[in-house]
Amino acid sequence: MSDLTTVTCPDCSTQIPSDSYVSAKQVCTLCGYHFAIGPEERLAHLVDLDSFIELDTGLFSVNPLEFPDYELKLARDAKKTGRRSEMMTGVAEIGCFPVAIAVGDVRFMGGSMGSVIGEKLTRIIECATSRNLPLVTISVSGGMRMQEGTLALMQMEKTAAACVRHSEAGLFHLSVVTDPTFGGTTASFASLGHVIFAEPGARVGFAGPRAVASIREKLPENFQRAEFLLEHGMIDQIVHRHDMRDLIVDLLDFCSTSENINV
Repeated sequence: MSDLTTVTCPDCSTQIPSDSYVSAKQVCTLCGYHFAIGPEERLAHLVDLDSFIELDTGLFSVNPLEFPDYELKLARDAKKTGRRSEMMTGVAEIGCFPVAIAVGDVRFMGGSMGSVIGEKLTRIIECATSRNLPLVTISVSGGMRMQEGTLALMQMEKTAAACVRHSEAGLFHLSVVTDPTFGGTTASFASLGHVIFAEPGARVGFAGPRAVASIREKLPENFQRAEFLLEHGMIDQIVHRHDMRDLIVDLLDFCSTSENINV
């Protein structure tokens, strides 16, 4: 923010009045750049008023590998976000359709995937399966939580297996990938939706920017952007934040009739 009344777009440098920034759902009013937002804001944009019930709020990360300064970083981000983990999960209604929903937060340890996000995701997916609910996952992640080593990597298989069981029960999973979504998040649950939406310009991939920079071969321009991935069949649709709720409601309406979906 440049001052108390405007927000500066990092893409086009437009000075956006704060009230316009909020009313535009944190999207630049000139170039359409989608700012990173927290799970509270995203839920406010998507779910019916007062319908969200958060689950598993008592789960939080510890430091089983005694990684240096990890507790300090966890405490820092807990203070910054007002939460003890990088993901909010719960049940809600979207357009009066009940759903199970999980929303990540890049402000908490870069949204990196560790043991807690794996456990919270698995629990909400299993909740969706047991209650016969569609699942909506909204991903934002810098990759795996390096401070948790192999324990973090194990969450890929854990969440993917839960997604498979949910799908085998004949239930629908919408995956929404936002900027950025990298690493094990992309390689697990975020790529297992029956339909995958992306916000415009979202960076999505397995290897993050620093890893890609070490590759000596010339790679296609913007090959990790949503627009490139759409052209090559990795996602199903790019959806502007203003249109996201309406399209999700349309999908849930379509899938509410069992003969419309065969998963």
